Amino acid sequence: MARDSKSKEKRSLGRGLEALFHDEPQIDASETIQELKLSDIRPNPYQPRKKFDEKSLEELALSIKENGVFQPIIVREAVTGYEIIAGERRYRASQLAKKETIPAIVRKFTESEMMAVAILENLQREDLTPLEEAQAYEMLQKNLGLTQAEVSKRMGKSRPYIANYLRLLTLPSKTKRMLQHGDLSMGQARTLLGLKDKDLIDDLAKRVIKEGISVRKLESLVNQLNEKKQPKKPSKKSPFITASETQLADKFGTTVQISASQKGKGHLSINFNSVDDLNRILDILGVDLDED
Repeated sequence: MARDSKSKEKRSLGRGLEALFHDEPQIDASETIQELKLSDIRPNPYQPRKKFDEKSLEELALSIKENGVFQPIIVREAVTGYEIIAGERRYRASQLAKKETIPAIVRKFTESEMMAVAILENLQREDLTPLEEAQAYEMLQKNLGLTQAEVSKRMGKSRPYIANYLRLLTLPSKTKRMLQHGDLSMGQARTLLGLKDKDLIDDLAKRVIKEGISVRKLESLVNQLNEKKQPKKPSKKSPFITASETQLADKFGTTVQISASQKGKGHLSINFNSVDDLNRILDILGVDLDED
């Protein structure tokens, strides 16, 4: 049931992109199919998808070894060689199959069209990771100059939905890798973002994986950490204060501490270990206490 829901979500998402960018490139029967050298081709620089299932690629590579590539990839001419518009999975599998060439159709595409097709092709996939989906939305914003509200409207998604994915991009790099590799879920990653002390995210993410902490339990842990009073960092003393402490410590033969505020007020602390030690310090200060 969850898989059916996810499939519907991706199909809906795809229709939103089609409305934005027209249709995914279809092969026209009148177009010429060429055999291009794999060494002359490189992936789409706007490809948001970074993770390809190795087992699936190996299976496709075996099929290509036996039967070849049925559907040509689509490329555009670059400064040197060609860049893939659609079909990177077939291209990668052909490399695994030790093929030298691949059938391809060469089309003219602008930079924005290259990006649009890469996003369209990937956002319709069910195996796209949350981080890759977030990167795709970010590319829509940056490369097409869309606001978050415009992306949500044209994608047919709520603004909080888009915002929650974009927030994943603010995670520390180590935690991002855990999310990308599937060690963390979308819910766990979102909960980690609630930590006020961002320096704690990576360590807590490792603990989540090690202990198998659920989202609900993680929410409780994050709340506890946020409520925990953080010790104040001691203010850095000026060279003058430090030098004065050293000179006084040498004079009295004990630890001396000076604290001062920006307004010039403060206090001086001289440590002693016994009554005799106190009398010794008082003698140095020239203080004579009469005993009754």
